Amino acid sequence: MQTKIYMIRHAESPFVFGQERTRGLSKEGLEKAKKVAEIFEDIDVDLIVSSPYRRAIQTVEYLANKKDLSIIKFEELRERAIKGLDYKLPWGELVKAIEKSFEDIDFSLRGGESTRKIQERSIPIIEKLLDEYKGKSIVVGTHGNIMTIIMNYYNKEYGFKFWNSTLTPDIYKLSFVSKELKDIYRLWDSEL
Repeated sequence: MQTKIYMIRHAESPFVFGQERTRGLSKEGLEKAKKVAEIFEDIDVDLIVSSPYRRAIQTVEYLANKKDLSIIKFEELRERAIKGLDYKLPWGELVKAIEKSFEDIDFSLRGGESTRKIQERSIPIIEKLLDEYKGKSIVVGTHGNIMTIIMNYYNKEYGFKFWNSTLTPDIYKLSFVSKELKDIYRLWDSEL
């Protein structure tokens, strides 16, 4: 019996320093969130969970409304901060740190979370969902970094290069038998 987890990376959200939790989607991001809901028109969805961050919730809201489901938020599914949220760092340095964090899962910048720490907080939620919704379809409103870290836990092929290739939004169907990942399939088409 397969359990399907659909990881939906949030749509476009302009970065605003200090508003990691509250920044929402751009106008284009909201339009893409509608397209996300259209993709699920003929797909059964039993449960929708999300990061508590506004951009992740907004990306799955149209889908939740279409399926008449509520969105259950898990703090453990929030995005990973590779550095502390109280200081700025150039994008290039952040990208180098993210790359290093997939090579050394205990690495993070000052005040940040390592790949191992993210897996320790997020994987118990994923495995609880796999237990409680065996044979069902679960949507997870998520972020690029934590999505990749979760996928990396089950298949090491998903690391920095994969993260660096993902889009906003993006959708991946993960098929599990029990807690073993059997297949990953991309649903999002960059032309949408």
